[in-house]
Amino acid sequence: MARRKGQAAAAAPVNTTEIVPVGKGGFLGHLVGHLAGKALPYLSPWAATATLPPLAGWATNSMWGDAPLSAGLASAALAVGGAGLSAVAWKATPASTGYGKFRRAQATASVAAGMGWLTCATAAGPFGHPVMDAWLIGGGLMAASWNVRQLLRNGASGDVEETNGGGLAALADAIGWEKVKVKNPKGSGKGTVKADVEVTGGATVPDVQATTAKVAAALHVPPSGVIVTPDPENGAFGTLSMRVADLLKDGVPFASPIALGLLPTEPIPVGLYADGEAWLINPFDADILQHLLVMGVTGAGKSEFARTVLTHFMCRRKVSVFLVDVAKGRQTVGHIKDGLDWFVTETKEAKRLLKALPGAIKARGDVLADEGLDQWTPDSSLNAVVVWLEEAADLTDFDELDKIARAARSVGIWLVVSLQRATWTNVSTDVRANLQATACFGVDDPGDASFCLPDSVTGAGAIPGWGSDRPGYAFSTGMGIPQERWTTEVRSALTDREFLAALVTAAAAVRDPLDDATAAALGQAYAQRSHRGTNRTTPGVQGAAPAVAASAPAALAPIPGAVTDRSAYVLEDDADMSEIEEAAAVEFEEARAEILGAIPGDPEPDADYAHLRLEDDVPAADPDTEMSFAEQDRPSTEEARHILCVELDGWVRQGRLEFEPADLIPATVAAGRKRPWMQNELKRLAEMGVIRRDGHGDYTILQSPLQPA
Repeated sequence: MARRKGQAAAAAPVNTTEIVPVGKGGFLGHLVGHLAGKALPYLSPWAATATLPPLAGWATNSMWGDAPLSAGLASAALAVGGAGLSAVAWKATPASTGYGKFRRAQATASVAAGMGWLTCATAAGPFGHPVMDAWLIGGGLMAASWNVRQLLRNGASGDVEETNGGGLAALADAIGWEKVKVKNPKGSGKGTVKADVEVTGGATVPDVQATTAKVAAALHVPPSGVIVTPDPENGAFGTLSMRVADLLKDGVPFASPIALGLLPTEPIPVGLYADGEAWLINPFDADILQHLLVMGVTGAGKSEFARTVLTHFMCRRKVSVFLVDVAKGRQTVGHIKDGLDWFVTETKEAKRLLKALPGAIKARGDVLADEGLDQWTPDSSLNAVVVWLEEAADLTDFDELDKIARAARSVGIWLVVSLQRATWTNVSTDVRANLQATACFGVDDPGDASFCLPDSVTGAGAIPGWGSDRPGYAFSTGMGIPQERWTTEVRSALTDREFLAALVTAAAAVRDPLDDATAAALGQAYAQRSHRGTNRTTPGVQGAAPAVAASAPAALAPIPGAVTDRSAYVLEDDADMSEIEEAAAVEFEEARAEILGAIPGDPEPDADYAHLRLEDDVPAADPDTEMSFAEQDRPSTEEARHILCVELDGWVRQGRLEFEPADLIPATVAAGRKRPWMQNELKRLAEMGVIRRDGHGDYTILQSPLQPA
């Protein structure tokens, strides 16, 4: 199939400078036909002048010219009719501009002269002197004047004005454009017409924008086909753009990379604009790296857009791609998954990735600072990173995503959030404010477009309210796209699964692995990722991460000033708790007190052992028996810490990276210690970067404590 496509493409060259003969006459016949087509419009006035007057004069003279009474009455009737017809020509010809006034005068004069000559020809005959002289001289001048008008019209360019008294005259009353002047209409030759708009009489450009739907209905074009953008330097002016033909309805072919191994700062051809120009994005080369919000209903074309953008990045060096799609799994990009450095399809692993990103952002910032860079550039030792999140609202909370979006921009991490509706329940306004680039595909409710596109775009009438009826069509902003292009419709490319898979496979030789600094900062979450893409150092598909060999226990020094005398029931340091965590802890203590209050009292309150607690040391002997307890040797501090580290290392080997302090109670007991000691050890391990405290009673293992750094 791919071979047949390639042969078909080769058989139909797109661009050529060779002159190809057209038709049976060859090049000469084609040239003659071309010149005749150009000259024909200018011959029409001469042909009409040469045939219509003499024929009409001969007919009227033959009918009424023989009898004086008939000739006089006919001449009078023709004179009155000519005056009326001249008046109709005057009123019917619009003249709201200087050029229009000239056109009206010329049309009225032509009608009056023709009817006057016909009146004379009816009585005196068309072929006698001076009637024939008047026809030859006057008719020739009249035909020449129309040729002059045609030349001026065709060559006027921007000097010719067409207002709502011209092509829009019939629409003015219906759409409320009586106070709007439309000037300088120009066709692009690619299905679009643009014109300058000027408002008068207290009207405003937003007033004109509010009527674009009426204009679209009157012109029988899609609602998004009429766009009015204001002039940023003059509030009385704007630009009207009308799409009168859809050049994209047959689809847009995928544009392959011009070469493998480009830098991430090269433009990416994503599709085409409505006027046939290439739709290019360049997020990493823009003045500011703008995170992207992709929105659209199911079937609107988000997946095709994602495959196009991701495939281009997979064919470049110094860039790594992370993709999270827990909804569709491998359905969307399974055929190009080898180009993904980290592909996540499970919610648990997705949360690990997002929790690890803040640490990676900080580490990358330190590297850039050491390199003397304020923001990421290809000169850095770090890779650019693309983090593509499908339905991100189901993966993390708004606060965490907002922190990632705010901090990732300067360190070369491009965040892409794709979802169907970016309402405040799905993405907070703070997160949306940091997603400054947009690609809004079809939406069912036109009001939903305002959740994605800037107000200046939707206000101009650029609203993709077609749902899934026009897959691939969208409006896009940011990412290096010129602002004047934000209101122009685009359509993303159509992709072929086999072709993209072959392209990504071929690009493995140029893809760089993730830089060491970022990989180390992502910790065990990255080291144990379920999917490993291919690159120039790992050309084959790799499986799971190899087991980590345990080393000798590290010498972990005690923390100066560590707290040693605390209640055995305290699991967390209250000083590190947020307001939400404190409220949860209070609620937990109240519930605990209620449960303990329901337990019956001690049946032997006066017993000798009633004062003992579970946490107290066991006495050497029971006073009521002769049984004694042998006191076991208590592990040293180094041995106790090693027991705790072995427990954490075992979890890492099993792929378990999240835990709660209560999960370490068996290891704490085996170490001969109590919970306060365990809590101090957790703090110390967190300061060493072995674990990370995610919240009250929630920790993540970043690396094994027994693995060499």
